[in-house]
Amino acid sequence: MADNFDDEDRPGGPQQFIDQRPGPTRVGLVVPDVRGSATTHSIEMRKAEFEGLARAIRVEIVFSQIVKVREVKPSTFVGGGHVEDLKKRVEADSIELLLVDVALSPIQQRNLEKETGAKVLDRTALILEIFGERAATREGVLQVELAHLNYQKSRLVRSWTHLERQRGGFGFLGGPGETQIESDRRLLEERIKLLDERLEKVKRSRGQQRASREAVQFPIVALVGYTNAGKSSLFNRVTGAGVFAENLLFATLDTTVRKIALPHGREVMISDTVGFVADLPTTLVAAFRATLEEVTEADVILHVRDVANPDHAAQAIDVLKVLGELGVSAEKTPIIEVWNKIDMLDPDARSEALQTITPAGSVAATVPVSAQTGEGIDALLAAIEATLSATSKTYKVRVPHVNGADVNWLYGHAEIIDRGEPDEEGQTYEVRVDPRHKAAFTERFAGRIEAA
Repeated sequence: MADNFDDEDRPGGPQQFIDQRPGPTRVGLVVPDVRGSATTHSIEMRKAEFEGLARAIRVEIVFSQIVKVREVKPSTFVGGGHVEDLKKRVEADSIELLLVDVALSPIQQRNLEKETGAKVLDRTALILEIFGERAATREGVLQVELAHLNYQKSRLVRSWTHLERQRGGFGFLGGPGETQIESDRRLLEERIKLLDERLEKVKRSRGQQRASREAVQFPIVALVGYTNAGKSSLFNRVTGAGVFAENLLFATLDTTVRKIALPHGREVMISDTVGFVADLPTTLVAAFRATLEEVTEADVILHVRDVANPDHAAQAIDVLKVLGELGVSAEKTPIIEVWNKIDMLDPDARSEALQTITPAGSVAATVPVSAQTGEGIDALLAAIEATLSATSKTYKVRVPHVNGADVNWLYGHAEIIDRGEPDEEGQTYEVRVDPRHKAAFTERFAGRIEAA
């Protein structure tokens, strides 16, 4: 991330580890299976997902193993026997980095590094590394660095000798001065404050952009879903945009917004957002809150599920959990579940497989689609239109032929249900108007409106 800035106020302390060497880093993956842990994900699917996360930063995975944990050890998380086994594996396979699929405390991370002789990163650090590589816009880079520095600040324990040195004070009575750890923490806090200020400017700018969209009052449709569920592919299919979409976890970090037309001509804004994942670090949720505000302001949410993934039910629960943290619920905003990747299901058993899927929570509709082939896209657009129309009212309005601008307004802000036969003076339109456009509609067509 440092290459994205020209700032001279870069803090000291721990720096990024990944991709600092000429060749791929040799990595061992450790997936703790903690007895009695409350999770809806199977241990096999957790292992597969963690391997996908590791591949996202292009390392060489030498081994990947599940470790049974009967009791979490405060010092190393896993038991002493497992630590000894990992040490032998590190030495035998020349492992440079151990990735552990849990959130480790600073002390647990330090002790594992000391005992095994390899660098150790936990799940949170790995996700931060991925986000650091994927962030493309200035806003994304700022948000990732803020999350990374908040994480680093919690790691500033007395685990390195340079943090125990002291700097001299001023004058005869200056005292021993501040320790290196205090200096590093102060530099981090100064950088965090600076990033907070810059992100606040970004937030204001995004708010102005949102206000300009609301001025023309297009409904907002937001895509959300577990990472790699196919949101960006679906976005590209619906909008014709060229958003980066690849079979990678967190392929897209930055929000993209496009305007599309629904079957009856109504125009809406559709936005693609960052994917969610199980145990998404709270620092990232907080840092990306400005980006995710697109979701909180949406009129309809499309929850994209990869139904070809055996773990899609548990993934859907994780998505709803993050939405809840953002204050979004089906009671406030209608949610359409998009069952994506049906092209990857067995064609002979697809119908039966879809019948076994149940929505995660309350939904306005469920639509099976394939972003890859385009199957079901028309049905999805119709479902969006129907969901928006559920809170709309129907009117008849008379428009003179000379008022072409009024006709354009109707096509841009309402759903045209029917058009009457034109006469010499004008034409009658039957339209459906949602609540956000009602005031403008009433003002513009005052005296020419009647209930349908």
